[in-house]
Amino acid sequence: MMHLHTLCSHGALRNPWLCFHHSLSSQDSIRTGGFSSTISRLSSTRTSTKKPYLKCRRSEYFDQQKFASRPTSGSSFGTQSPDGGGGGVTLPPRVFVGHSIYKGKAALTVEPRAPEFSSLDSGAFKIAKEGFVLLQFAPAAGVRQYDWSRKQVFSLSVAEIGSLISLGARDSCEFFHDPNKGRSDEGKVRKVLKVEPLPDGSGHFFNLSVQNKLLNMDENIYIPITKAEYAVLVSAFNFILPYLLGWHAFANSIKPDDTSRVNNASPRSGADFEWSR
Repeated sequence: MMHLHTLCSHGALRNPWLCFHHSLSSQDSIRTGGFSSTISRLSSTRTSTKKPYLKCRRSEYFDQQKFASRPTSGSSFGTQSPDGGGGGVTLPPRVFVGHSIYKGKAALTVEPRAPEFSSLDSGAFKIAKEGFVLLQFAPAAGVRQYDWSRKQVFSLSVAEIGSLISLGARDSCEFFHDPNKGRSDEGKVRKVLKVEPLPDGSGHFFNLSVQNKLLNMDENIYIPITKAEYAVLVSAFNFILPYLLGWHAFANSIKPDDTSRVNNASPRSGADFEWSR
């Protein structure tokens, strides 16, 4: 027996609503000649149709991550109170991050350090010390083993980070530090960090030499950094630089309803601003 799904008349073609697929009923069949065909009935009332919809269900993993990562009052580089006290509010644990590069002769670890703020009598805060990036060099003690007890450190200032960011493939730079500058032991500890291009142009050498007359120590640690590894460092430096300046604390303190009041309270407001002249 042959079943025809739907027969649409000339009028149905003019009105698409009249042409649908209906369930076939054996009671409505019409037999003609030697064969029988089944013709579905068109309901006298318009068949109710439901518009298709898509229901999206978010993963429970992302929901958990959203609530787990939501700061209650801030993070080490986020919306935490500049003085670190939190104003009596319980703060989540501080987060420490770093990026390491391991080579045959040495290992290098790069870690950001947050800026320091001081409170004013008005209740506001100002930056007391800019943040920095700490470089830690450890010489190799064997195959894939490094002697971190002999590590040497070098703190990159904001300006020195800018020098590394703008360094070209064939450029070099050198930084000199005296940790005891301005003290009685000035000149007895000398640190020099040299960043030079590799001979084949595939990256840069990071060479840290430390001379410590107080400990009668002379250490020289170098590590090659490929272009890809250097690109990762530059990307991390670009991201963290505003936070080292403390600008994130300022941005988080901006509110639409008190922007005018804060600007007017600044000692450099009014006629001293270029756009107000």
